Amino acid sequence: MMTDRTDPYHCCDNDHQRCIAAALCQAEILCLAQRQRLTTIRRRVLELVWQQHKPIGAYDLLALLQQDGRTAPPTVYRALDFLLQAGLIHRLSSLNAYVGCARPGEAHDGQFFICTSCRTLAEIDEPAITGAIEQSAAASGFTPRKQTVEIMGLCPDCTPKEEI
Repeated sequence: MMTDRTDPYHCCDNDHQRCIAAALCQAEILCLAQRQRLTTIRRRVLELVWQQHKPIGAYDLLALLQQDGRTAPPTVYRALDFLLQAGLIHRLSSLNAYVGCARPGEAHDGQFFICTSCRTLAEIDEPAITGAIEQSAAASGFTPRKQTVEIMGLCPDCTPKEEI
């Protein structure tokens, strides 16, 4: 939907408002199709997750929601659980954080390049990575249920120019 394969770090020409609006619009459509409700709190949490295009933790979301006058931690966790189940966000285990899904409604595995300097990330969809994991799993008799690959490193903006 929003990721350009030639530059996976910058979606929507860096027009974050357009990315947020597109994500919310797609969420509405997917929720309607799934006969789910995108409540006000779920919508706001999704908006906050998309706001910076960087991973955000539940405590950070809670702090932002407190500025809106919402303070109940269970409300944030319920909204995050809903958004995860609906396929609208991904959870990054290594950071204990969440990020908006660039391809909601499409079957795909989560593969991420995460910058350790600026925390920018790119969601990629590389069939060779998925295939290698599935092949290795099958060879060892393992049955994967879900794949999320998180690769830490430096984005193009943070990589020293002599390393490029």
